[in-house]
Amino acid sequence: QVQLVESGGGLVQPGESLRLSCAASGSFSSLYTMGWYRQAPGKQRELVATMTRGGTTNYAVPVKGRFTISRDNAKNTVYLQMNSLKPEDTTTYYCNAKLRSYGEGYWGQGTQVTVSS
Repeated sequence: QVQLVESGGGLVQPGESLRLSCAASGSFSSLYTMGWYRQAPGKQRELVATMTRGGTTNYAVPVKGRFTISRDNAKNTVYLQMNSLKPEDTTTYYCNAKLRSYGEGYWGQGTQVTVSS
């Protein structure tokens, strides 16, 4: 089992930055992939960015060049630095962690990001 606790969401103006954090705990030795997804009301959950234990990253096209994912394997924590935020980035962001390269993995409770002037 893996428990995920997210933090760092909030309200910012367009062009500003936010940093999300997600700490994993539970009975596991290591996490294969950690990442972030987002879901707007009435829409499917979509990939934002993921990172493997070895450092391979994958970004959604809308966030490339603006968001940076990183992780601290020793702390089982993943971060999402979000720069140049846009109103269309407004939604709930969910942390995800997988023990293997396949499967849905585990989800955090979500953190709200609102970008508005």
